[in-house]
Amino acid sequence: MAALPLAWLLWFSLVHASARAPLSGAWREVTRGDTPAQVLAAFSHGTLKAFDPSILQRFPREALGSWIVLQPAPSGSGEERVLSIYPAPMGSITLYGSNGPARTLALDDFAAPLHGHGRLAFELAVDRGQAKPILLKFEPGAAMAAPERFELQGLDDYLQEDTNWLAFATACFAVMVAMAMMALCFALMLRDMTFAWYTGYMLCYVVVQGVQTGFLFHPLGFSWLAGSETLVGAGAMALSVSFAALFISRFCDLQQFAASLRVPVIALGIAMPLIVLLRCSHISALVVMAQTLVNPVLILGAVLLLFTALAAGVRGSRQAWFFLAGWTPLLVLTAMTGAQATGALPSLDWLNDASIAMGAFEAIVLSLGLADRALTMRRDRDNVRVLADRDALTNLLNRRAWTEAANRMLAEATNAEQPIAMLFLDLDHFKLLNDRQGHVAGDRALMAVAEVLSNELRPTDLLGRYGGEEFIAMLHGVNQEQAVHVATRLCRRVHRLEIPVDQNELLLSVSIGLAMRSLGDTLETLIERADQAMYYVKLHGRNQVHTFERRAEIAGHPAPRSKHEPES
Repeated sequence: MAALPLAWLLWFSLVHASARAPLSGAWREVTRGDTPAQVLAAFSHGTLKAFDPSILQRFPREALGSWIVLQPAPSGSGEERVLSIYPAPMGSITLYGSNGPARTLALDDFAAPLHGHGRLAFELAVDRGQAKPILLKFEPGAAMAAPERFELQGLDDYLQEDTNWLAFATACFAVMVAMAMMALCFALMLRDMTFAWYTGYMLCYVVVQGVQTGFLFHPLGFSWLAGSETLVGAGAMALSVSFAALFISRFCDLQQFAASLRVPVIALGIAMPLIVLLRCSHISALVVMAQTLVNPVLILGAVLLLFTALAAGVRGSRQAWFFLAGWTPLLVLTAMTGAQATGALPSLDWLNDASIAMGAFEAIVLSLGLADRALTMRRDRDNVRVLADRDALTNLLNRRAWTEAANRMLAEATNAEQPIAMLFLDLDHFKLLNDRQGHVAGDRALMAVAEVLSNELRPTDLLGRYGGEEFIAMLHGVNQEQAVHVATRLCRRVHRLEIPVDQNELLLSVSIGLAMRSLGDTLETLIERADQAMYYVKLHGRNQVHTFERRAEIAGHPAPRSKHEPES
């Protein structure tokens, strides 16, 4: 995440290391009847307002526009020079003077021989030692005038700086678009609208920055946007706030962590598109209303989202801190850029480029937040699945989960030479224990027996609580003799727990029925035979193991093939 700010700082140092010709400047607003010669004469008499072209200065465009006169120092080198205006201004600028015929440039101008990326650039005639003033006119326009600064450089220095900016901006926009497209893919695969809202927010921010810097026109060449950049930029800004509101509602889980703020946040997400629709209605009253509402709603909306994320974070939303880490720096830069429009911070001319870098930084941070959210949701889902599969008291597989796992084991063990043994276990005198000592003692007994069974069986054996005081186990890869030894050992271990049932020294024990899988067996038939064997034990003394004999089933009654009484 630190790579982007470092890259921006490196680009910033490279840009400001290039040589610049010194400039002085003066300006005044355009009045009716003005001619270029009159303005230049007024400049020579010192009647214009002086300003420093190297720092940001706002020039009014509301009425007829503004005249700007720049006085370069003589170069004497005979090198071709370029006058650039940064950041790229909305509206047209006309260059007058003795450097050739009047030329008008704008962001959406595709006919100019030299295009400035992120700024407007005029290629000047070779200076033969006579430093003549440069006259510019900021043409009137509907867009709000942003502060500008001026640079006069040699062509080679300009091209190097322009290349550096283009590489920097392309990298930042590429990061934002890549993160947005990745989120869109996840939205489609996971069917999670959180990723979709993030995609909309990030793409709208890309459009906002692409319009403000002119990147959509040069180098992308979106000529179809010419003349509508102001409307597109304002609409994208409003929609970005709308998508951000819808994104934060799901991303920060406001329903859980900030329920009282969820309604105003959703209302903000709905209000911004309505303002955009009013702005596009071409009905004068509605357009004026939209223009009046948009800035206050944007400011209030930004503050609301910041406060909401902070509240959700304090109340336990992990993702809210990701949102704050990505959103806050960008919000601070946006506020500083807004302050510049009023004349504050004139020397911080890097804020516009910082906003591009911070947009890429935010894209990475929020993408990490989305990844963290996805992992958290997956972990929670796995935990819920485990809880759904486990018996709450004994932590063994419950009947449903054990049945599913046992069916899988039977399906995988298709080879008849792979023996499978089924053990059906029922605790002896457990109802008497509950009646005499209470359910708490009964629960403790169940937990103790479950722990013993788990420790005695292999990790690959399937053990579960079948219901009440019944347990069931499926042993893979053991023959009948081995299964009998395992079951006998379980009987001994449970009896050695010495859990008293009553006051007559009767101890808790277990009766175990054993059945081996035969050809054509299903899980139900295997359980049924093990259950019959267990009932045989119940009828013939308990605390022992009985193996189901299929020949006895044919004769019409179960009879033991083997009967084993564990040592006490």
